[in-house]
Amino acid sequence: MQELVGRLTALDPEAGEGLKVIAYFDALAAGGVGIDGLLGGAAVLAGTVAGAEVQGKVRRRDPSGARLDVSPSAPRSSSRSGPGWSVWLERAERPHANDAMVVERLALAVEQVIARSVPDSGLDILIDETRSSTDRVSALSRLRLDPATRVRLIASVPDDIPSNEPSTLVPTNFGVLRATLDVLGDRTLRSRAGLGTWERADGASASWRSAIIAFRLTDSNVPVVDATDLGAMLLLAEAYDPRSPHKDVLALDRLDARTAAILRVLVEADSIRAAALQLGMHHSSLHARHDSLSRELGYDVRTVAGRIRYGAAELLRRLTDPAALQQGHSTGQDVTGSSHR
Repeated sequence: MQELVGRLTALDPEAGEGLKVIAYFDALAAGGVGIDGLLGGAAVLAGTVAGAEVQGKVRRRDPSGARLDVSPSAPRSSSRSGPGWSVWLERAERPHANDAMVVERLALAVEQVIARSVPDSGLDILIDETRSSTDRVSALSRLRLDPATRVRLIASVPDDIPSNEPSTLVPTNFGVLRATLDVLGDRTLRSRAGLGTWERADGASASWRSAIIAFRLTDSNVPVVDATDLGAMLLLAEAYDPRSPHKDVLALDRLDARTAAILRVLVEADSIRAAALQLGMHHSSLHARHDSLSRELGYDVRTVAGRIRYGAAELLRRLTDPAALQQGHSTGQDVTGSSHR
């Protein structure tokens, strides 16, 4: 499916996007995701609230995954219905190109859930911050966990299916991820994974939140990241809005690969002379490059404050939505927040 999506995207971008929607819902359905999870996935894909009414019960989710109260006045720009159920998107303006496809796949998936009569799993409920304390107590009981048990969540790719641990697929703003409950800390990791912080079982949602951040920091060179290793930086990452990049983040993203590598060595080396030796550059040339970068960034990465500022910006750059970076560059915003003339 992924190969076909790639080929069709090259030939016909709209067809490619349609297949991505299909693949997304197929992954959710294969993982046994419940109705709330499907609505969260639809809301993420469409970028607006998704709703469903099943046997008289109305559920709504926004793109952040939050549950919303019933709103009779909310617009329903696209909808599908069947015996005892209906699904829709809530968009006040003109429907987007893929809205019809999203609603169609949502409808099929909801029909499958109704046919299976499978509710959300205990783990789905446990890591959902919008659930009530009563729901979480029930989920802990289903998972046979004492509220005080120390657990952590692991975020990984959807096809990383564990053999014994409770696991579920979760739609997020960054794609479908697999959430796996870890109690012993001895799970063998076979693919990219973000390890959440250790928390009490009744606070597992905080571990899942940190696991998503850790997963987003993984790459081919560092396939496993432990959120605990981020220390106080985790607080910064959790507070950051990836859709609104900071000017320091935009400044780093503008650098070409060679300049970014030079900057990294300047930050890490004991001295500019040591950095020049490591980079194979003449000492005076690197001095000039350092001065130029300091002017471009608006701070000196060789100072204590500069190193901290660079580290924070680089962390947030890796967490930033690529579309937001492109938008930030298109505005011509420089490191001081003004516009190039």
